[in-house]
Amino acid sequence: MAWRYAGDQMKLWREAAGITRQKLADEAGYGYEAIKCMERGVRKPQARVLRIADELCGAKGKLAAAEEFLRPEPFPSYSKDFMEAEGEAVAHSSYENEFIPGLLQTEETVLAMLHAHCPPLDDETIAERSGARLERQVLLNKQTTAFSFVISETALHDWVGSKEANKRQLGHLLEVSARRNVTIQMMPYGRGAHPGRLGPFVLLETPEHEYLGYEEGQTTGLLYGDGGKIGTLRQRHEMILRQALNPEESARFIRKLAEEL
Repeated sequence: MAWRYAGDQMKLWREAAGITRQKLADEAGYGYEAIKCMERGVRKPQARVLRIADELCGAKGKLAAAEEFLRPEPFPSYSKDFMEAEGEAVAHSSYENEFIPGLLQTEETVLAMLHAHCPPLDDETIAERSGARLERQVLLNKQTTAFSFVISETALHDWVGSKEANKRQLGHLLEVSARRNVTIQMMPYGRGAHPGRLGPFVLLETPEHEYLGYEEGQTTGLLYGDGGKIGTLRQRHEMILRQALNPEESARFIRKLAEEL
């Protein structure tokens, strides 16, 4: 809706000022079709285009002001409640079977994941989201919060970047695991059927020592506190911990894998 409103306003100001679409395209360094798509709201009006249009049309800042409302969201809207709860949690426990958890990703991994997004993201959105994801990792500095990560071996072998980037990612895992409030364990191949195969999840313990669960899919995420569901999730997490390598074994595993790259 923000795209449509900003685009429509740009079109109205342009037409009122007698500026052709081609003139705006030439001045802003965009193609005619790109400007048309922005005015129709099917493409986000770019900040540079808004500023150029504002100047050409004599809008006196009214068009340029739309830039603030078109900033990309740093995280998907469905994860906002989780992010808030995560920031207050005294314990954070998770299982991940497809990729390195976001709190443990290097900048290279973050960018590789965002560049692979479908549909493709524009540069501004990638910059906003990558910055937000890396800033979120400051949570690990909260020494009174305990973090427990269990990661499937699959996530370590299925690279999302170059060989060198993956080696740096493995090294980063070792560095983070050395913190006294962070535990990283590996679920190796060959463990057969285990609860982790049902999918990834996060368990949060609140300051009041209540528990919240979070599960995320392709296009949605769910934060819940239902006692029955939480009880089941905690049981599954305990079983996963029993079948995973212990922290020392996990560190040796990751170090060996990095050395072999």
